[in-house]
Amino acid sequence: MKSKSTTILAVKKGNTVAMGGDGQVTLGSQIVKGSARKVRLLSGGKIMAGFAGSAADGVALLERLEHKLESYGGNLTRAAVELAKDWRMDKYLRRLEAVLIVSDGNKMYMLSGNGDIIEPDENILTIGSGGAYAYAAAKMLLKHTDMSAMEIVKEALQTASEICIYTNSNITLLELSEKNEAN
Repeated sequence: MKSKSTTILAVKKGNTVAMGGDGQVTLGSQIVKGSARKVRLLSGGKIMAGFAGSAADGVALLERLEHKLESYGGNLTRAAVELAKDWRMDKYLRRLEAVLIVSDGNKMYMLSGNGDIIEPDENILTIGSGGAYAYAAAKMLLKHTDMSAMEIVKEALQTASEICIYTNSNITLLELSEKNEAN
């Protein structure tokens, strides 16, 4: 059965980045799990990462990112570039079906198997099937409210869960501030 995505959202506001993801795992037309954790802390709690797509592939990519972070002294930008290069060039990695969002509390990137490393213009990144819904909600909340980054992520993911059938309201939230950046 083909795996359907999820919704992962990261929002930067001020000196803080919040990231969240829903917990639904879907195979075909069946929900097989409702409490998966698709956002995690890496590198001793200094990096947040979330994935959409195949769970096994997402976890494999997070493990590779963790190794890259160790190799490059926790430098997220360098680790992301090296992972994206490997992901695009390696025969095995190219077949992985997942997309990542990563942040160190200052920088945020979306990484894909095409070699993409995208830093957002508007301090919002989303991936997964509910990404467009979460993006629209987060953009309006960021622009028109005084809500914190964490509150925006929570509300935008809740909105996506009410629209996207591959997203549920079992939301995991993480937050990092710029002070966590090594450089």
